[in-house]
Parts: sequence; structure tokens; C-alpha cells
Amino acid sequence: MGSAVSATVGAMSQPVQIVILNGCGSAGKSSTARALQEICARPFLHVAMDAFLDMLPKAMFGHADGMIFETLEEGGKRSVAIRTGPVMDAAMRGMRQAIAAMAGQGNHLIVDDVILNPADEADYRNLLSGFEVRFVGLLAPLEALEARELARGDREIGLARWQYDRVHAGRVYDLEIDTAATTPAQNAVLIRDAFGL
Repeated sequence: MGSAVSATVGAMSQPVQIVILNGCGSAGKSSTARALQEICARPFLHVAMDAFLDMLPKAMFGHADGMIFETLEEGGKRSVAIRTGPVMDAAMRGMRQAIAAMAGQGNHLIVDDVILNPADEADYRNLLSGFEVRFVGLLAPLEALEARELARGDREIGLARWQYDRVHAGRVYDLEIDTAATTPAQNAVLIRDAFGL
């Protein structure tokens, strides 16, 4: 990735900026990313993990090679664990490689992801080491996440509960935002101002 260090946007020679939004499902990552796109001085592309999940054949959902949702019980409440196989893992590695390739062509990026293990974060940091990368943790109390999860109607109920203690464990962020107390537009302003976007 030696060329990453010199990747610039046009004649303006601006360093490539990447904002990685990490949080549980329903934390507000996608809506914050879209709001941030609207107010940044430079054009930012939004790279959503969900777009890469949509690339998988439907047969990979519920298959050991792809992604399995396993219903558990935590504290007397429904929890849904995510188990991934080689096809899913390769797709996610490919996503991170694609992000590095996009940045290498001079694209500023807002990435929304659910980082559940240290190896994936380390992969991001290694691949993107030549760029100006900021990690933003979007947090909210579990009760708020579960209420949003239920209201959305497009998520497995219990995902937020399983992800809650895993998605931020051991993470070091450049900025943390409690999205229970803010709107996506307010999140966007906080991120823009914190990093001079």
C-alpha cells in the first residue's frame, strides 16, 4: 500500500480522509453517514457494510459458509448471535480491501460497519495506515437500541443485545457519540467539527 500515502484528490493535493462509524445495529450509523455527506466541504462516498451483505447469495443466509443467526437467551431476554463462515468472512475482508482501493484512488470515505473482533479493526488500521483515518464510536443504551430495533422491523430482534458488549469492547475511538441524546444531523456536525471535515 505504498501508493496510499501519496493518494490525493485532484490538483488540490488534499489528504484522503476516512471516517469509520462503528456501532451496534440501530445505533444510527447509516443515517449519520448520510447526514455527514451533506455537510462536509469535500465529497465523501458512503460505504455501507449492508451493501456488501446484499451482494451475498440469499442461500448464504442461514448457511454455515455464510451467516447464521443463532437465537440465545441473555438475562432472560432474546439475544441473536451472528456466526459467520468462510464465504461471509471473505466478503468482509474484500470490503476492507475495497475501501483501501477506493481511498487509493483519492476518494474520501464514510464507512459504516459493525466491528465485532480485534482482528477486523487491526485489518482496517493496517490497510488504511497511509490515510487520515478517524474511528467514531456510535453508542447508545441497550434499551434505546432495542426500541429502535423493534420499531425498524427489518432486523432480527435480539441482535443489538448480542452485539452490545462486543462491538465497543477494547476499541479506541477518536470520537464517541451517545446517539440516544442526538439526531443524525447533530452527530454529523459533531464529527465534521471534530475532524475539520
